[in-house]
Amino acid sequence: LSYIRANADKLGIGDDTFSKNDIHIHIPAGAIKKDGPSAGVTMLTALTSLLTDRPVRSDVAMTGEISLRGMVLPVGGIKDKMLAAKRAGITTVLLPDKNRPQIEELEEEYKEGMSFFFLKRMDQVFLHALVEEKELDRLLREQPEPGHWPTRRAPTAEA
Repeated sequence: LSYIRANADKLGIGDDTFSKNDIHIHIPAGAIKKDGPSAGVTMLTALTSLLTDRPVRSDVAMTGEISLRGMVLPVGGIKDKMLAAKRAGITTVLLPDKNRPQIEELEEEYKEGMSFFFLKRMDQVFLHALVEEKELDRLLREQPEPGHWPTRRAPTAEA
């Protein structure tokens, strides 16, 4: 949240956003030991998405720790995370730049069909993870009108 407050102007977040809203982040079982702060990048991206009304792309996975200044820091467990992303059908993965060697060491079967972006700063993460306003407008225009959604017909009983 500190990063978002410090960069609110760049992100297009209004001055009154923080005075008009109370933001509380609760992490269940926070006292339970974790392997590391791998969700920092993802949590900051989700908060930025909420405050800027820009959705996160559905084909993107990300991991990384963040510093108070928005630097993306390396994390562990990269091989397991890539396997999970591949199984989930993810095509784009955002990773800390310093985790590049772990991706280069992975067998090709883990990387096939996936694009990897190695990033150093959160603003780079946002460029890859958040839907741009023009693209959002296009996606919204392409949605079917209410009442025009494809429907399945129930089978009819014949006597």
